[in-house]
Amino acid sequence: MRTLLIKKPIAQIQSETDGCELRRSLSALNLVSLGIGCIVGAGIFALVGEQSAQYAGPAIMISFVLAAIVCVFAALCYAELASTLPVSGSAYTYAYATLGELAAWIMGWLLILEYGIAASTVAVSWSGYFVSFLKDVGIVIPPALTSPTILYNADAAQAGLKAVSFVNAFDLPAFASVIALTGLLIVGVKESATVNNIIVAIKLLILVLLIVVGFPHISAANWHPFIPEHIPGTERYGWPGILHAAAVISFAFVGFEAVSTAAQEAHNPQKDMPVGILGSLTICTVLYILVAAVLTGIISYTQLNVADPLAVAVDTLHISWLKWLVKVGAIVGLFSVMLVLLYGQTRIFYSMGRDGLLPALFSRVHPRLKTPHWNTAIVGLVTALVAGFTPIDILADLVSLGTLLAFAIVCFSVLYLRYTRPDMPRVFKVPFYPVTPVLGIISCVWLMSGIFNMMTLLFEYYIPAGLLIYFFYSRKHSKMRKSII
Repeated sequence: MRTLLIKKPIAQIQSETDGCELRRSLSALNLVSLGIGCIVGAGIFALVGEQSAQYAGPAIMISFVLAAIVCVFAALCYAELASTLPVSGSAYTYAYATLGELAAWIMGWLLILEYGIAASTVAVSWSGYFVSFLKDVGIVIPPALTSPTILYNADAAQAGLKAVSFVNAFDLPAFASVIALTGLLIVGVKESATVNNIIVAIKLLILVLLIVVGFPHISAANWHPFIPEHIPGTERYGWPGILHAAAVISFAFVGFEAVSTAAQEAHNPQKDMPVGILGSLTICTVLYILVAAVLTGIISYTQLNVADPLAVAVDTLHISWLKWLVKVGAIVGLFSVMLVLLYGQTRIFYSMGRDGLLPALFSRVHPRLKTPHWNTAIVGLVTALVAGFTPIDILADLVSLGTLLAFAIVCFSVLYLRYTRPDMPRVFKVPFYPVTPVLGIISCVWLMSGIFNMMTLLFEYYIPAGLLIYFFYSRKHSKMRKSII
C-alpha cells in the first residue's frame, strides 16, 4: 500500500525540468495558438451539429456556456499547477506529485481518452468534411473506404438492446490523416508549432467570416422552440438533452489542457502557461457561442445531424464562396486539432516512460530531431487504427467522460497541494480558493452524469483494464518504487 501512494518529490520534478532534453522553443503566443488550435475543432465543425440535432436543439448555446463554466474552474486549477510544476506530463505529473503513483497511473490512463482517442474522434470528423469536399469537385470515394467498421445505435443502448454491429468498411481518410501528422510531429515541435500558427489564423478568419456574413440571415423561427420538449426515457432534448450535449462538447475545450503538456518546451513556463491556458479558453468560448447562434439561426437544428453541419448551414445562404471557405477551413482546422492532441499524448507517454510506468522506448529522444520518435510513431499508428474502425459518437462520449474525470482529479490536486505544501512558490494562484476547485469537482461530476450510458464502459471495463496493466507491468518497473525498496 505504501508504494501505491508513493509521491514523486516536487524537487525531483523541478530538477527533471531543468535537465530536460526537449528543446524550449514555444512563446506565450505559441501557447495561446496551440490552445486555440486544439479547442477550435471538432466541437464547432462537427459535434455542434450532431448534439444540436439529437439532444439540445437551439439550446446548444446553453450547453456551450455550461461546458465553458466547468472548464473555467478546471482551467484555473491547471494554470496554478502548470506554473508551479512546468513539466510535459501535465495532469499525470500533477497527480504523481500530490496523490501518489496509483492515482498518477489512473490519470495517465484517462489522458489516453482525452488525447489519443480524442485525436481519433477529430480524425473521423475531418474525414467527413474531406469526403464532402472531394464529392463537390467530382471525386467520389466508395462508402466502404469512408465509413467506420463499428456501428453504434445510442437509442438501442439506452433501451438495453444490442447497440453495436460490424460492417465491412474502414475510414481510410481518417487513418491517413493521422499517419501524415505523425510524420510531422516526428520531424520536430518547432516546425509543428509554425504549421499550427498558420492553420489557426486561417480557421479563425473563416469562422469570423461565417459569423459576420451569417448573422443578418438569422431567423428567429429557427430558434423556436429554443429548448425542444424532452422525450421521456431518453437523454434527448429538454434539460437532460442540454446536459448531455454540454458533457459531450466539453471535450472540445480540451485544448487549454493541451497547453500544459508543452511546459518543458516553453520559453518561460511559469509566466507563459497561465496566459496560454486562460487566453485560449476565453477566446474560444466566445467564438463557440457566436458560431452556435448563427448555425442554429440560419437553419433548423433538425437538419444538422450530418458530418459537415457548417457547410450544410452555409449552403442555405446560397453563398458559394463561403461554403467553399468553410469546408476548406474545417479540413485545415481539424488538421491542427489532431496535431495538438497527438502532441499532447506523446508528451504524456514521454513522462510516463521516463518514470518507468511505460517501457523506456516511450521516453527515448531522437539525437538530432530532439523528439520522442518511437513514442510518436506508436501513438500515431494506434490512433489512426482507432479512427479507421470506430464511429464518432462512441469516441466522443468516451473522450468526454475521461476528460471530465481527469479535470476533477486536477481540481482535487490543487486542494491537496495547497494543504500539504502551502509554502510552495506559486506564480499563479487559483482565485477564490477553495471555492473554485471545489466547484470544479462538483461541476465535472455533474456533467459526467449527462452521459450515463457510457459510465458502465468507463468504470467497469476501461479503468479496470488500466489497473491490470499497472499491477502486472508498471508497478514492477516504477523507478520511484525501486528507489524506496
